[in-house]
Amino acid sequence: MEKGNLSINSENILPIIKKWLYSDMEIFVRELVSNAADAINKLARLDSLGEATLSDDEKFTIKVSLDAAAKTITFSDNGIGMTADEIKKYINQIAFSGATDFIEQYKDKMEAGGDIIGHFGLGFYSAFMVADKVEIDTLSYKPGEWAARWTCDGGIEYEIASSDRSARGTDIILHIGESGEEFLNDYKLRQTLRKYCSFIPVEIYFENTATPPKEDEEPAPINDIKPLWTKRPQDCTDDEYKKFYSQLFMDFNEPLFWIHLNMDHPFRLKGILYFPRLKHELEYVEGQVKLFSNQVFVADNIKEVIPEFLLLLKGVMDCPDLPLNVSRSFLQNDGYVAKMSNYIVRKVADKLVSLATADREGYNKYWDDISQFIKYGIIRQEGFYEKVKDAVLYKTTGGEFFTLAEYLERNEATIGKKVIYTDDLDLHGQYVRLFEQEGVDIIMLGSRLDIPFTSHAEAREDGLSFVRIDADPSSILGGEAEEVDYDALTALFKESIGEDIPIDVQKFKNESTPAMIFISEEAHRMKEMSRLYGLNFGDLGLGAEKKLLLNSGNPLVKSLIADNLSQDDSRMICQHIWDMASLSHKHLDPERMERFIRRNVEILTRLTKV
Repeated sequence: MEKGNLSINSENILPIIKKWLYSDMEIFVRELVSNAADAINKLARLDSLGEATLSDDEKFTIKVSLDAAAKTITFSDNGIGMTADEIKKYINQIAFSGATDFIEQYKDKMEAGGDIIGHFGLGFYSAFMVADKVEIDTLSYKPGEWAARWTCDGGIEYEIASSDRSARGTDIILHIGESGEEFLNDYKLRQTLRKYCSFIPVEIYFENTATPPKEDEEPAPINDIKPLWTKRPQDCTDDEYKKFYSQLFMDFNEPLFWIHLNMDHPFRLKGILYFPRLKHELEYVEGQVKLFSNQVFVADNIKEVIPEFLLLLKGVMDCPDLPLNVSRSFLQNDGYVAKMSNYIVRKVADKLVSLATADREGYNKYWDDISQFIKYGIIRQEGFYEKVKDAVLYKTTGGEFFTLAEYLERNEATIGKKVIYTDDLDLHGQYVRLFEQEGVDIIMLGSRLDIPFTSHAEAREDGLSFVRIDADPSSILGGEAEEVDYDALTALFKESIGEDIPIDVQKFKNESTPAMIFISEEAHRMKEMSRLYGLNFGDLGLGAEKKLLLNSGNPLVKSLIADNLSQDDSRMICQHIWDMASLSHKHLDPERMERFIRRNVEILTRLTKV
């Protein structure tokens, strides 16, 4: 037996490890299982090089055993094993000079709660987060070496002695202390294993000594050693993609479509990104993009690797070149990570354009589900608009879908380089009918993203403007000018309705509509932006931007121009025209709506001569 001290130059280093190196106690499971997988992979590599001799039927496995009564968790593998000298080299010598320097150098990161253990290769020592004592029982693959048992109770002292172990490999036995008692629960330990180790490329078996398997029961591994993302895209079926999605995310609504990532140079990246169905306009709930390193789970939704707008998706990405305990500062400053992020954005854009081009009919059906995701990406991701603009569709009030180029080709001769839209078909129904009679397609825009999206598109398309249907209908619906007593007519209206609103008079091509209200596009956008950001400025003092447009060709307006009605009838007609125009602009307040209804009753009473 040999006794000694860990080479750490400080007696309080393991308490520091417990407190600072990990932000999540569950990590010890990931670290110890990953170490076991590494030991197996190293042995397999040596065998392939002819430096180790294995039997033809060799089966590599990792076993995690829970003995709640004894308060132990054991991680076992049949990998490369260690000699006593290797234990001294790799376990006893912690790779930095002292606790004082450590604390001073990484104080800011520790206080921020970040994982920094990756700087030192100290994965094994995560065991002391939950264990009061840790044992290593190991036998090297090297012929003639003796089995060794290393023991440490969390201080700086250790013991190494010979072991009676006869099988190659390593057992790590954790004697769980008070801080780790939650992991003595079968369900908690199983769930933690599934969270981090479901796809590790070595079969993992879980055993609870309190409930051993029956003699005729064949144990099954808890993991899938060949997840779908490790296969070539051409070898995967649609059913396999859908099944993998439902198993991974417990979402039994089929995804719309998916992108299989497969990159080997200049970095290694594999993965699958799924486009789920959004249940309504835009669910401001993050999706779930799981990041793996060599099939070991690292974290969900790491924004430094995965562009923010893609976090609305669900999926997996495996980046073997990233360390398990990668820090956010490393990711922010790593050139490969930036290239990786750009590659992912390009692949998503290519997929969308490909779908829009190759299967336009199918893509049209997806649009309502994915439009908010694409618009959000355009707003948030620099350069994304240029990549996907040919895949951005505009849905008309008639249910047709156009790209911007297609819309302009159909409508530019009539309206110029404009996109005429409505954000409320119920309110703007009258306007829509009149515009459609003039052969103009009206686009439906009404989500919270559409104002910033349209501004973004206008900035990138020379001369393009988006104009709400009530912004200036006279430019499309107006006919020839007509001589009228403008001052008398406007004075009558303003006196009758009790508002000093700007009024224009013009003869419409269609005589059926007596009047319309329009508000400038700029005023509308300012009001919508205030609503988007939770502000409440009423009409923002933009009453002067609102105008009433009277149709001098309408019979009711003609009767006012002719001035052959009684004063009361003229006032009633003015008030009713004003209310009808307002109803196509916004909902009337309760008091005004009550007056409108009473006036309707009076008009009907006169007609029926009751």
